[in-house]
Amino acid sequence: MTREQYILATQQNSLPRTEHPQFYPVGIYGWRKRCLYFFVLLLLVTMIVNLAMTIWILKVMNFTVDGMGNLRVTKKGIRLEGISEFLLPLYVKEIHSRKDSPLVLQSDRNVTVNARNHMGQLTGQLTVGADAVEAQCKRFEVRASDSGKVLFSADEDEIVIGADRLKVTGTEGAVFGHSVETPHIRAEPSQDLKLESPTRSLVMEAPRGVQVNAAAGDLKATCRKELHLQSTEGEIFLNADTIRLGNLPVGSFSSSSSSFSSSSSPSSSAPRQTIYELCACPNVQFGFPCDKFDTSNGLQSNFFHCKQEYSAAFSRGLCCHSTQR
Repeated sequence: MTREQYILATQQNSLPRTEHPQFYPVGIYGWRKRCLYFFVLLLLVTMIVNLAMTIWILKVMNFTVDGMGNLRVTKKGIRLEGISEFLLPLYVKEIHSRKDSPLVLQSDRNVTVNARNHMGQLTGQLTVGADAVEAQCKRFEVRASDSGKVLFSADEDEIVIGADRLKVTGTEGAVFGHSVETPHIRAEPSQDLKLESPTRSLVMEAPRGVQVNAAAGDLKATCRKELHLQSTEGEIFLNADTIRLGNLPVGSFSSSSSSFSSSSSPSSSAPRQTIYELCACPNVQFGFPCDKFDTSNGLQSNFFHCKQEYSAAFSRGLCCHSTQR
């Protein structure tokens, strides 16, 4: 121990002790006390305002023991009333509306409903947009609400329409790019049925026969060029009270010349016979009987004389109109 330290130690021990110790007051006085009271008052005001705001929020948001506002928590799930907006994806198992009101899904751009499997892969998608409604799935079906009958179904292989009647009301009708298979094509009552191919041919084929029947009207077949009736193995049978062949060459009979001339000379003053017999020769199809064959009367090679053994069957001889090819 040094000398200075020893002197200080001995001096402290030699100080006189007073009998009555002196007490000093401990506390916050002055401006410090006023600041403390100010902060306590400010904290109290903040607590009161916070409590008032909490009560106001509870009142405005309609907080109850069942839920918040239009959102109610029930035993079956969550019940939401009124108009609601979802800014993030919504994952639910089932969404249904009240019994007396519809369910409306609204978006500024589009509404998309996705279906995924347990691995998160997209299995079905329904998109309702401003320009189109798109459905992406393996099979699309539309069923009746009462019976559950499939009214419309579509997949990669076929499209099935299960309604009792398919009605096309467009002015252009229905356009099919490929074949159409149906057992019956029928027009509406008091309406005409028209099958037309504007630029190409119209073909109707059936291995067991094609039947065209007009029960209460006429049956007309019109073409610009040739009309062919052909039967490879059977026959062509015409059954009617009257069979008329129009636009056939009609000859005229003159008693002075006893010749058969064409009906294209209407200036002839001789009496004419405009009704003739129609006969068939073995080597031709149809023919007209006449007195004799004369090439000077204007008849060309399409009129020729039949064989002698067949001309005996007629009183005036026979001149036939050939239609052979």
